[in-house]
Amino acid sequence: MTRSIAFASLVVCLMTAAYLAPGTAAPRELMVARAHAQSRLRVAWPLAGAALACTATAAPGPVDVDPRFPGYKPIDGVSGTITSVGSDTMRGLLELWSEGFTKLYPNVHFEIESGGSATAPPALTHGSCTFAPMSRAMTPTELDGFEAAFGYRPTAVATAIDMLSIVVHKDNPIARRGLTLTQVDAIYSLTRKGGLDRDITTWGQLGLIGDWENRAISPYGRSSASGTHRYFKERALFNGDYKSSVKEEPDNASVLQAVAGDLGGIGYVGIGFRSAGVAAVPLDGVAPLPRNAESYPLRRSLYLYLDRPPGTELDPLRAEFLKYVLSREGQAVVVSDGYLPVSAPAARKALEQAGIKGGSR
Repeated sequence: MTRSIAFASLVVCLMTAAYLAPGTAAPRELMVARAHAQSRLRVAWPLAGAALACTATAAPGPVDVDPRFPGYKPIDGVSGTITSVGSDTMRGLLELWSEGFTKLYPNVHFEIESGGSATAPPALTHGSCTFAPMSRAMTPTELDGFEAAFGYRPTAVATAIDMLSIVVHKDNPIARRGLTLTQVDAIYSLTRKGGLDRDITTWGQLGLIGDWENRAISPYGRSSASGTHRYFKERALFNGDYKSSVKEEPDNASVLQAVAGDLGGIGYVGIGFRSAGVAAVPLDGVAPLPRNAESYPLRRSLYLYLDRPPGTELDPLRAEFLKYVLSREGQAVVVSDGYLPVSAPAARKALEQAGIKGGSR
């Protein structure tokens, strides 16, 4: 089971000796969440180019939930099972949302499968899930497949904002220098559609000297079932092809573990995933920090897809869960898990598009 935030914070402090750089904001609460039988470290907003903090009494992060969000008000008679099939990146969010929701509705149960965003569309099309979480938008082919089965398209609800961050070993000086998107493309891509005229295979090619000059770059990525894999291909590889040398990992936690254990390693993970063994790298001069969300190159929405025939209202179970997710309490979960909340107007519009009149209460 997911450990409490306070207990997880204590465990992390005992296991790490990282320090927050002077003058920076204190980190958010820490938690250890289960993911594919692995312990996954979820910590504060990253400090690009510096080690991460460890504290059992973390102060709030620098991001606040839109004060225009209403508080969630439970209703009577909500029960049933919510099945989620899809994104690994969103698993932690689903676990936390489920914890909060079941406290309000003890007769609601959750089943969460996180095989990757590519597993979400077929599950929704075949009727084997209530919600299909995805860390990317459905492709035209996926949308067409659903429409062919039902005669209409699925409803997409944007629930949070992620910043896909580049991570390297904590001792790698590139975390202080930063990378450009075209350099990342030349590290990961066989086709280099970003425009760089040469392949990048060593850290010396990026300006590092000494022991780093001839050190080979070891790129790590996600499996093709992952929405993160596809999003990175579209945005960082300019829709190019991955090199065969990119080592595919099953989830974000595995990428972190691999990079932390490889001096030459580089990987990409959602902003909610961190460990003391890696450092986040500024991209095109912009660090993956909440205040930079509008200008950061790899910003994306995290979605819940659902099946709703046009003109129909959702059943109470699905409607109330979406209201909870897009309420003050639900968006506080988003912030606590390291992501950015959506705005209150965007949430209200999303609920209306899902057939929920009046938005969250």
